[in-house]
Amino acid sequence: MTTLSLKQLEQHDSFVGRHIGSNGAGPDDLEQNRMLEAIQAASLESLTAEIVPHDILREPFLDIADSRNETEALAYLRSLAEQNQVFKSYIGMGYHDTIIPPVILRNVMENPGWYTAYTPYQPEIAQGRLEALLNFQQMVIDFTGMELANASLLDEGTAAAEAMAMAKRSVKKNKSNTFYIDDNCLPQTIDVVRTRADAFGWELLVGPAEQAADHDVFGALLQYPGKNGEVTDFSDVIAKLHDKHALAAVATDLMALVMLKAPGEMGADIVLGNAQHFGVPMGFGGPHAAFFATRDAFKRSIPGRIIGVSVDANGQQALRMALQTREQHIRREKANSNICTAQVLLANLSSFYAVYHGPHGLKTIAQRIHRLTDILAKGLSSKGVSVVNQHWFDTLTVSLDDKDAVLARAQAQGVNLRLDDGNCIGISLHEKVTAADVQQLFDILLGEGHGLDVYALDSDVQQANSIPAAVQRDTPFLQHPTFNRYHTEHEMLRYMKRLEAKDLAMNHSMITLGSCTMKLNATTEMIPVTWPEFANIHPFAPREQTVGYEKMIAELDDYLKTITGFNTICMQPNSGAQGEYAGLLAIKKYHESRGEGHRNVCLIPRSAHGTNPASAQMASMRVVVTECDDNGNVDFADLKAKAEELSDQLSCLMLTYPSTHGVYEKGVKEICELIHQHGGQVYMDGANLNAQVGVTQPGYIGADVTHMNLHKTFAIPHGGGGPGMGPIGVADHLAPFVANHLQRPIENAAKGNGPVSSAPFGSSSILPISWMYITLMGGNGLRKATQNALLKANYLAKRLRDHYPILYTGENGRVAHECIVDLRPIKADTGITEVDIAKRLMDYGFHAPTMSFPVAGTFMIEPTESESMAEIDRFADAMIAIKGEIDAVASGELDSEDNPLKHAPHTAESIAGNWPHKYSRQLAVYPTRDLGAHKFWPSVGRIDDVYGDRNLICSCPAIDNYED
Repeated sequence: MTTLSLKQLEQHDSFVGRHIGSNGAGPDDLEQNRMLEAIQAASLESLTAEIVPHDILREPFLDIADSRNETEALAYLRSLAEQNQVFKSYIGMGYHDTIIPPVILRNVMENPGWYTAYTPYQPEIAQGRLEALLNFQQMVIDFTGMELANASLLDEGTAAAEAMAMAKRSVKKNKSNTFYIDDNCLPQTIDVVRTRADAFGWELLVGPAEQAADHDVFGALLQYPGKNGEVTDFSDVIAKLHDKHALAAVATDLMALVMLKAPGEMGADIVLGNAQHFGVPMGFGGPHAAFFATRDAFKRSIPGRIIGVSVDANGQQALRMALQTREQHIRREKANSNICTAQVLLANLSSFYAVYHGPHGLKTIAQRIHRLTDILAKGLSSKGVSVVNQHWFDTLTVSLDDKDAVLARAQAQGVNLRLDDGNCIGISLHEKVTAADVQQLFDILLGEGHGLDVYALDSDVQQANSIPAAVQRDTPFLQHPTFNRYHTEHEMLRYMKRLEAKDLAMNHSMITLGSCTMKLNATTEMIPVTWPEFANIHPFAPREQTVGYEKMIAELDDYLKTITGFNTICMQPNSGAQGEYAGLLAIKKYHESRGEGHRNVCLIPRSAHGTNPASAQMASMRVVVTECDDNGNVDFADLKAKAEELSDQLSCLMLTYPSTHGVYEKGVKEICELIHQHGGQVYMDGANLNAQVGVTQPGYIGADVTHMNLHKTFAIPHGGGGPGMGPIGVADHLAPFVANHLQRPIENAAKGNGPVSSAPFGSSSILPISWMYITLMGGNGLRKATQNALLKANYLAKRLRDHYPILYTGENGRVAHECIVDLRPIKADTGITEVDIAKRLMDYGFHAPTMSFPVAGTFMIEPTESESMAEIDRFADAMIAIKGEIDAVASGELDSEDNPLKHAPHTAESIAGNWPHKYSRQLAVYPTRDLGAHKFWPSVGRIDDVYGDRNLICSCPAIDNYED
């Protein structure tokens, strides 16, 4: 037995070896050495030097401590969490304490079968997620009274901004450039909408809701109930807006709509809000799923994703993302929005909350909240305290003579109230509030000796008219059987398990999506997310209660500064595309500060990430595309010519590095210098940052701003299509122009700038995941992770090269962290398409790589550092076996139309009955001998996309369609 030193024993316990799939923590790693030998590289360092251009490659430089083990990291993070104070929150303002049913917490939120899945672009192996999202849409449709809902947006503020933009592009007879906002809207929503309006050059008017139609506006946003709790019937206001060919958007709350008239019945054109109230923790601001609903007439204009009902090749019901051509990476600058990450995991949590409670359970919760609010109002009024709002659901605004004394008592008893102007405070009740809590509120608001008793007051509010008759809900909701049959824990558990079993996620096999970096989301990293000290804090809680949160965020800031080479990090954007938008706004404001606001041209190479053009359009920039050469590099001559031609108008270049073509382009520093010579800025898209960490930096290369996809490079899981985080790092001259938050200002140079998201730190509760990842990896581990990502991509390319052409390589014949496999010759020779191969991979138990992006007819494949050699070989073996099937088609051994590729994927049901095909059942479903242990059965056959778009159904079909 070999005797190891203490240092060796400590290193053996390192997390690095668990994260890097080949245990790439040391030079004695046999698997790593086998891959190096296979690609004829002497070492990780020499391989890195072959791939990364010498002028940007750095020696180890990260100022991050060595890896901590999992126990140590959790213990330290726990010490930070304990510095937070979890007060009872009655702040409201769109964020409410809530109860997530334990069966949903354990089996969805904490379950990698749900949180490690990818966006359902391959719907045949995502039917469970799609059904949960269809339930979400049905829930939103029912509560809002609208005809169509999407499958979530990022948060309420950005949903309101999307509503404004949708109204502008939808009103053809109205030429106004002014949008109106009800002054009783949530203040953070007003601020986010103002940021978006400023970028588009539109005017924003804020005033009383009843005056909305008195102005020349293209649309208006109304809050229902308002920030102060007032419940107003907006029917007349909306009718007057329609008379002026303006659209009406209503921001609302799902729990309130259990008891309130649906905004659709008032004539609303768009209804939006935050689904957090349905069983999602406050989490210091997120992540939460925003909902967005509209009328069928606007289905081609609605932002985000819509889940629709279609049929598969066997005529069975099947779900898919409908109208996918609206996705921004396809339509580029012509997209409706730059939305990329939705909030799928959180939308699923909210929909399961509704399924679990059903209409009766939700009525019980809402009625209890409202009843306690009535009791509180009755008691306060009886003691002479003025309730400002005449009507309410769960929120009271009260005027106090002794506000300071009340706030002191609240502080002493661990209670947060909403602070309003003057002598007013706000109180929003929620699901967790009990009679004892209301009794405590009486003590706080009235002081000792008030003599009030909650249960005695209860008999006095039997005839309360706090909800006017005109806005009381009288229409049913959640009548679909799905919301009425899973109310016992057994039934709910089994329902969620049935859905989970239909989805292929990272807990089943590797997902090789190029540019999406589907790496390990370690359980240790996930554990802190549901700690109460992180999960149960309101985003506008006083600073003294969030000391631990802010220390953790500050440490993550420092990590990201040394990784990117920038001195300022803005943590607010809650998706990668939102980070792009925030970075472009900083550039735009910088130019304006120098008297160069006319600079509005954004150069974007064809190899850039797909959201870039849409984000540029949202920042009111004019997109000019530059070409790439035959090797996939930016065509420097074309870039130089366009930069010179447009020099006076040049705002920026958006550059993805390494490019989406899978190569580190040479001359990237010269590219940055060229743009700077012409007065422009360089925006570096961080989609491929996993190939930079620890070997180079955006700031070192010459970029001025970059965003970081924490849900890619820094281990936050994709959640089936969200949550995400996209903070930006900026050079010093851009620091004064990043987003701030006017409701809870962040201490940085950007004191006067508006927000791009509703919460100060975006989706704060998932930041501990990235903090844990970096802490566990340490500086050396991060560099090794990047180098192993390069090693494994090149190993996979070597395995595939003899069977499929690799489209682009660097100067030494190497790829970066991903490679593009060219499938176009196969299609030309055999008629087998990239779609056929993607669907056939499902029969082998794999999710397809990124398909037809950035080059049509290709796969972009990224194995990441987390996958073992055995798993990479298993995927390569599947691709090689599929190439054998393609060759059999080419030779005539398999029929050109009736072959396993054209009919993939194959379901268990399809092989159980009469078999109509010329190839065998075994070839269909067990094409390789070792597949038995890994067999994943798609629950539906190939889905008919055309049928789904021609017969658009985006609500739950009859329950008969779900039965076996």
